[in-house]
Amino acid sequence: MELEGDLDVQVPTDAGDGTVAFTFSVTNAGADPIELQFSDACKAEFVVRADGQEVWRFTDGRMFAQVLGSDRLAPDETATYDGEWSDPQPGSYTAVAELEAQNATCEARTEFTV
Repeated sequence: MELEGDLDVQVPTDAGDGTVAFTFSVTNAGADPIELQFSDACKAEFVVRADGQEVWRFTDGRMFAQVLGSDRLAPDETATYDGEWSDPQPGSYTAVAELEAQNATCEARTEFTV
């Protein structure tokens, strides 16, 4: 099983709504299909750090449906998972996205400035 992750961050402009949008793309880079298994409706975690300290976590204060689920990825197929951070303070940050599958791991990170 070989997964590759990519994290895209859309930072608000001066005229924007003040929300940072995260898109985590997970691609099956292997030759065989992969069935990702999830224990609840949260399929990806997004964490923002500044100077090595965690400043925001997507799942904090949220509840997710407790339902088993799965995503099947054929070779070279990509699944995307989204998250939003409302009203961040100006600064330089590192965003980390992690796949929440029970049977696979995948992570991506990127730097961004608000």
